[in-house]
Amino acid sequence: MITLRKSAERGHADHGWLESFHSFSFAEYHDPRYMGVGNLRVINEDRVAPGTGFGSHGHRDMEIVSYVLEGALGHRDSLGQSATIRPGDVQRMSAGSGIRHSEFNVSRDVQTHFLQIWILPDALGIAPGYEQIHIADDEKRGRLRRIASPQGGDGAVRLHADATLYAGLFDAGEAARMTLDAARHTYVQLARGTLVANGIALAAGDALHLQGERELTLEGGADAEVIVFDLAP
Repeated sequence: MITLRKSAERGHADHGWLESFHSFSFAEYHDPRYMGVGNLRVINEDRVAPGTGFGSHGHRDMEIVSYVLEGALGHRDSLGQSATIRPGDVQRMSAGSGIRHSEFNVSRDVQTHFLQIWILPDALGIAPGYEQIHIADDEKRGRLRRIASPQGGDGAVRLHADATLYAGLFDAGEAARMTLDAARHTYVQLARGTLVANGIALAAGDALHLQGERELTLEGGADAEVIVFDLAP
C-alpha cells in the first residue's frame, strides 16, 4: 500500500521569524490521522529568518536529526557543543536523560531552511550525545546515500533507534532502486524539486508512506533532494 501526503495537507505555522510545515501532529497542529509513522515522530520543514532562532529549550528521550537545505544553523547545547550546520551536514542529537540546546540562523541576510526530524529511541534515559558529519553532493548524486543508522560509521551518524535514513539528489535521467522489507515502514520525504517515486509524481514537500511494498524506485525530475526513511514496524 502506498499513501501520498501532499505538501499542502501538512500543518502550518507562521510566527514571523519562523515558518514551519509539520508532517505530523506537533505543537498547536493536531490531527489524529498523522501522529507519526513507525518510530518516526516529527518532520518539520522550518525556515528561520536571518538573525533569529530557537532560544535555549529542553528535550528528553528523542533522537533529533537536523538536515540543512539552505543557509546555516548555529547550535549550542548543555553538553558544551557549539557548531554550525550547513548544507551537506547531518546532525544527530540524542536527548536521552535530558539536554538543553539552542538553534539559530547565523546569517544576518539569508534565511535558514532545514528539516527537523524526531525519532523515538529504543531505550529511555540514555546518556545525551551529539554527532555531526558532512556528506558531499557527489556521494548523493543519482543514488541513495545512507546518512544515519543504528550502526553508524561509514559516513553516517549513529541513531539509538531502529531507523535508517538515506539522502539522494536527482535530476532528469538519474534513477535509483531500493529493495524494501515489506514488514517495515518506508517514508519518502521530498525536500525540494520534483521526483517520481514508484510511478507517483512528487513536488517539493510531498511524501509517500509505503507499507507492504518490496521495492522503491526513484526517477529524477528536476533539482530533487529526497530523504528516505526505513523504519521499525
